[in-house]
Amino acid sequence: MDCLVVVLLLFTLVTCSVCETFFEERFDDGWRNKWVKSEWKSSEGKAGKFKHTAGNWPGDPDDRGLQTTSDAKHFALSAKIPEFSNKNTTLVVQYSIKFEQDIECGGGYIKLLSGYVNQKKFGGDTPYSFMFGPDICGTQTKKLHVILSYQGQNYPIKKELECETDKLTHFYTFILRLDASYSIWIDGRERDSGSMYTDWDILPPRKIKAVNAKKPTDWDDREYIEDPNDVKPEGYDSIPREIPDPKAKKPIYWDDEDDGMWKAPKVPNPAYRPGAWKRKKIKNPNYKGKWKIPWIDNPEFEDDPDLYVLKPIKYVGIEVWQVKAGSIFDNILIGDDPDYAKQVIQEVFSHREAEKEAFEEAEKVRKAKEEEKAQRSREEGERRRRERGRDRHRDRYKRDEL
Repeated sequence: MDCLVVVLLLFTLVTCSVCETFFEERFDDGWRNKWVKSEWKSSEGKAGKFKHTAGNWPGDPDDRGLQTTSDAKHFALSAKIPEFSNKNTTLVVQYSIKFEQDIECGGGYIKLLSGYVNQKKFGGDTPYSFMFGPDICGTQTKKLHVILSYQGQNYPIKKELECETDKLTHFYTFILRLDASYSIWIDGRERDSGSMYTDWDILPPRKIKAVNAKKPTDWDDREYIEDPNDVKPEGYDSIPREIPDPKAKKPIYWDDEDDGMWKAPKVPNPAYRPGAWKRKKIKNPNYKGKWKIPWIDNPEFEDDPDLYVLKPIKYVGIEVWQVKAGSIFDNILIGDDPDYAKQVIQEVFSHREAEKEAFEEAEKVRKAKEEEKAQRSREEGERRRRERGRDRHRDRYKRDEL
């Protein structure tokens, strides 16, 4: 363990003496004693298995997580945790995931569940209180789910949030506070924030537009007006469009008797203004701005001071479907201290550069194998082309003998 990790761990012990961690899973030895693999979809042959591994390009080979295996399968497992409520406390949910595969289409989220759950039957139809994490499908869908349950109904966040799509480890963090405000971090940096009151359609809005309101008759929304002191210049209407060119000179060869009286050619008159004269515009001193429909209190809004409170949490689960398997779930944390969550990220990311280097090396090997395979295909194609050429030559020779 390097010095940085030791310092972070010591700092964590000091600063977290008053924080509470409801559940933490690094998938070290003994993780199987806490997690129950679901039999959901097993009878249909559609249930996938998890592998305990550090993956193909780990930053720390001793840091292992759970990786999905077998393509086009459903994966589901859960862990029972001491029941807790987030009433009167901040809720922090965090985990890491690494998409080592070209996922094509599939989820990478986790769920928090309340009440009794038959863990052997835990699956896509099992009610949950919270769902959070990436969902990727093709090049278009790179969604980050944040779904909250309120009075038995699920509400997805209204914002279009995007997740990371590369093949390195990324941390996803959701923080929910007592005032129903929230923050979303990716790799310890705030990606988004807001309020449950505005970003989920759970309660009617506090304010609504007064659709029957009308603009007051004395409301002046003209930003500019004509200058009442501007006066049309005298002779404006008689200013000619063209005037003789003041720079023109009579040619030396011009003979007035033979050629007639010389006249300078016409040029546009710079003093001429096309169209009817108009007063210049000035700022309207009575301008009140563009009138907008006012907002009023919504008579249908009834506040719930416990809007942020989820049903007491008893389980954490992973339940996803993937076209191509290979995602590694790790570092699950459920607690009440954002600072501790950030320390966990810093601890894991102390190996970030090693992970990047391992990935780049793996990419070099992969590309070399692909090029070798492509070269073999080209050589095989050339060999077959030559054989076809020899066969055609032999057939022509036989026809000539006949």
